Formats: sequence, C-alpha cells, structure tokens
Amino acid sequence: MKKWFQAFILIGILTISASFAQEKVSLGVQPWLGYGPWWIAQEKGFFEANGVDVNLINFTWDQDMSAGLASGNLDAQAAATNTLITLINQGIEVQGFLLMDASYEADAIMAAKEIATIKDLVGKKVAYELGSTSDLLLNYALNEAGYTIADIEAVPMGADAAGLSLITNRVDAAVTYEPYISAALREGSGQHVIYTAAKKPGLISDIMIARSEFINENPKAILGLAKAWNQAVQFLRDNPEEGGQIIAKAVGSPMDEFTVAFEGVKLYDFEQSNKELGGEFTDTFTTVAEIMMSQNPDEISFVPEFSKAVNLSYVQ
Repeated sequence: MKKWFQAFILIGILTISASFAQEKVSLGVQPWLGYGPWWIAQEKGFFEANGVDVNLINFTWDQDMSAGLASGNLDAQAAATNTLITLINQGIEVQGFLLMDASYEADAIMAAKEIATIKDLVGKKVAYELGSTSDLLLNYALNEAGYTIADIEAVPMGADAAGLSLITNRVDAAVTYEPYISAALREGSGQHVIYTAAKKPGLISDIMIARSEFINENPKAILGLAKAWNQAVQFLRDNPEEGGQIIAKAVGSPMDEFTVAFEGVKLYDFEQSNKELGGEFTDTFTTVAEIMMSQNPDEISFVPEFSKAVNLSYVQ
C-alpha cells in the first residue's frame, strides 16, 4: 500500500511538472531599437510567464543570423521584411508570424558635410551591409533619383562599422540605423543625414520569422513568444523610462540618444500586428518584394504569396 501511494504521488509530481514545462526557443536578434521589447521580455521575466524558455542570441550581420535559422541552429529570428522575402526566394521554408515594428527616421543614409543629396553619391564610396535593410534603402533612394548601385562605389560592411567608417573619413557615405546614426552625429564633424526610410513608409519594417516546420510543430512556443512581446511592448508604453533604459543598455546607446532615436520607430503590439498582417501590410509586403525584384532580379526572382509567407495559425 505504501509503495502504491508513493508511486501515485510521484506520477502526480511528474504530471504537474510537465504542465509547467517551458518550451525552449533559440531566438536571434541584432542591436536594433525595434527589437528592444525582446530584451525587456528577458529582463522582466515575460518569457517564463508565457511558457517559453528563450535563449536570446545576438548577431551583428543579417547573413549570419539567417544562416543560423536556415541550418536549424536558430528556431526563430527578428528580421527585416526583406530578409523574409530573400529567404523564401532562396528556397528556405520559413514564415513570418509577428509584425514588430516599422522604421521611419531610424534607418538613414548619412554622408560627409559636402554631400547634400542622393545625386551627390555618384562615384562616391558608400558603406552598407549587403542584403540588409540598408541595402534596400540605398537601392530605393538611388533608383528614385534615377541611378543604380552601379553608380556608386559600394563598400560592404555591417551597420555598426559603416557609421564608424564615415566619421573617420574612410568612406563618403554610410547607410545605417539607430543607435549608430545618433552615435555618428555625436562623434562626427559635419556628417549629416541626407535620406531616411520615412521617404517610403513601410519600406523598412521588421517581422518575426521561423522555420515553417517549427511554427507548425510548436504553436504554443510561437504563441508564448507573441504574448511575451505584447507584454514587453505594453511595459515600455507604461514605463518608458525603465523600458528605455533596458533597451538602451542592450543596444549600447546613451539614454538621451535612445529617446530621440526611438521617435523614428513604431512598435506594434500583438493586436496591432494581427490587424496589419491581416490587412494593409499585405500590400506593403508586395511593394517591398517588387522593389527588391526590380533591383536584384538575379537574387529575387518572384514575389512570394503573402498567405503562404505569413503564418497566423497559432493565433487560433
């Protein structure tokens, strides 16, 4: 009787433990303000509260993070919309599941003081990361002015190094994002912004993506991530000072610069994300893909079908 009772208690403990088991997720991020709520979620325990054990892994280069997702070393990644389009064109089975942010003044083309317009970039050295949002913004700005990437001298490098190369006069211009824009303006001598993502609203946006197989097999983990994000966004809205400090520290930005830089970013909570992904963002997604296809037809050969590129089944 005693052994039976002990076995019964053990089974009960194991059952309760299993019900509280955390879904493990490896999540790739970069030091970008729009990804800030993920650090808040980590700091404030929102991951655990929503049933996910998240390992945040920091990257500097888009291509390294995407390679991690494609190989299965990452379960999910915070990425630009154009990254999702690129991966699908490469035949990698990934889908978006949460719209995080849209950038306006927080992505920009900066240049030396003697350069005033996009036209002035012709023949000049321009630093930017290939295949990133910076690449997309630069191509769009050049095409709008009647030029192509062939009209400049491209200098491939990460967004952090691009800003540094500009203020040390190793290049004539740089395409980067916050907090590197503010840092370059603070430390430089006459360098200034000549073009921002606000010229084409929605061009620069970020979406959570994961391998399609992972989304379908782990809907609770995906929902847990979405709920944790939602809590973090709400926390930042209710506690801008504390939330801002967490993000500023994570991206290596002084708080005063963070406050100014963050004005150029719009964050979406869970409800706003679902509304956008079920509505206006459909057209934005197609526009971005069409721009990419016109600029890089060798890499982007088709516009992905939105209904297949985004998976919201976990919401139900």
